[in-house]
Amino acid sequence: MAKTIGMASDHAGYEMKEALKPLLKELGYKVKDFGSHSTESMDYPDTAHPLAEAVEKGSVCCGIAICGSGNGISMTLNKHQGVRAALCWNPELGALAKRHNNANVLSLPGRFIDIETAKEIVKAYLGAEFEGGRHQRRIDKIPCR
Repeated sequence: MAKTIGMASDHAGYEMKEALKPLLKELGYKVKDFGSHSTESMDYPDTAHPLAEAVEKGSVCCGIAICGSGNGISMTLNKHQGVRAALCWNPELGALAKRHNNANVLSLPGRFIDIETAKEIVKAYLGAEFEGGRHQRRIDKIPCR
């Protein structure tokens, strides 16, 4: 059975989100789209919070989030205790986000990278495995007590 990836964007990330969907399906994933559904201006928290809740509940295996800079959507996602969103702008960072931080949401800066770079980042992120060990010890210290 295919794993389901959640996707969220604002208006600035809409086109990139739509361009990544065929790649995800080609890689064997189902996609749950939390919006945006157009390039009409909207607020990234309106899509980020539902994605974060789906990640926390386990109804998606992970997420991909996109806004103009990647910052706002990442900040919103990371307000959720069960989310580790990593802003990545090249494939090496995408792989390290999974290997070292076990990121469960990949955030992309829609206005600062092109679609081909975004595809390479997604493939690097999804192809990486969490290394555990000392990295798990560090992740365990992230939540507020």
